[in-house]
Amino acid sequence: MQKDFKIERLNNQFCESVIGLILPIQQIEFNVDIDLAAQPDLLDIEKHYDGSGGAFWGAKLNGELIGTIALIAQPGHHAGAIRKMFVKKEFRGKELGVAQALLKTLLAYCEDNKLNGVYLGTKDILEAACRFYERNGFKQVAMENLPVYFPRMAVDNVFYSLDLKSV
Repeated sequence: MQKDFKIERLNNQFCESVIGLILPIQQIEFNVDIDLAAQPDLLDIEKHYDGSGGAFWGAKLNGELIGTIALIAQPGHHAGAIRKMFVKKEFRGKELGVAQALLKTLLAYCEDNKLNGVYLGTKDILEAACRFYERNGFKQVAMENLPVYFPRMAVDNVFYSLDLKSV
């Protein structure tokens, strides 16, 4: 399998491609009860991500979007929330390293922008994702211990944090 994917920042011109990647993974592959109406950020990437001081990245292979990751920055708290980390099934795993490269890109951005920590929410049925975050130093956090500024998704039931000062 070809390994020369590229990671680039995405803007609103990629909304349709992002939706085309994310919704089938959520709804069909993992049967998560969420639709586009519950995710207005996918219709205006620039407002929800760039507008916060964060960003939205995509991994592309031969022009095809194969993975995404995004950051909602909370600069007043020197923190951020990781969102929309998805990789197409056929491009997952350590062999290609798409998810690892996406996370590395986001964490470098956090360092460059002096963010001290990141949080994320996911679902317990996404066991491989949970293992991935744990392998990368994320610690599970009880929902009641999340910071008040963390933008929670209703479908999430497992939460993680990463202290970037100790990485």
